Amino acid sequence: MPIQQPSNQIKLTNVSIVRLKKGGKRFEIACYKNKVQEWRNGVETSLDDVLQISNVFMNVSKGEVAKSNDLQKAFGTSTVDDVVKEILKKGEVQVAEKERDHDLASLRKEIATIVAEKCVDPATQRPYPVGMIEKAMAEAGVSVKAGKNAKSQVAETLRLIQGHSTLPIQRARMRVRIVLPAAEGERLQEQLRALAETVEKEDKGESWETVMLIEPSQIRTINELLQKECKGKGRVETLTFAATADNN
Repeated sequence: MPIQQPSNQIKLTNVSIVRLKKGGKRFEIACYKNKVQEWRNGVETSLDDVLQISNVFMNVSKGEVAKSNDLQKAFGTSTVDDVVKEILKKGEVQVAEKERDHDLASLRKEIATIVAEKCVDPATQRPYPVGMIEKAMAEAGVSVKAGKNAKSQVAETLRLIQGHSTLPIQRARMRVRIVLPAAEGERLQEQLRALAETVEKEDKGESWETVMLIEPSQIRTINELLQKECKGKGRVETLTFAATADNN
């Protein structure tokens, strides 16, 4: 004999639940995935496009719809749209454990991928496979933060790998060419050499030219120096951004 669902219960699947505790009770709304953040950012303005169903629940998973008098007591209104807007604005987005684990794993992979793109083995100047970076992250005890994007966590991840794992790693060096009038080159060469990790080539003639390896963060310092001292007479060219694997 089939089980009869109570007529006042509504079953929803594949939802993002937003929960707000108010007046001693818990109120929930069932939203489409990713739409809550779009609404909070002002990208989405239609409640119909945010809500899977235009109702307020005491418990979405059980399909328990909130009563009008409970809404009135807690929110000072029983108008569903007004209550929904407050829950959307102030409520906490509930994420299922499986979904949270999946999102964290994806974020961890993204961080490892960026680290692999920006960093190399100091001995060979070649990049590591992403899987090796992930192992180093685990060894170093890197804790991925769900509320921050991958790019913003790269610097801290690299610091932890360098300090707490056995993987030798460094930021890939940038190879640049600097060309200046001879007199300017003679005047600025010591300052520029000090910014380089390695000076690969240096030629003096009608113009002064050098090719050097630098940490990527130094490119800004070099540009500012040339702009201040050379008034547009010098130039810096990026030859390579990072080491790349040898496919041979």
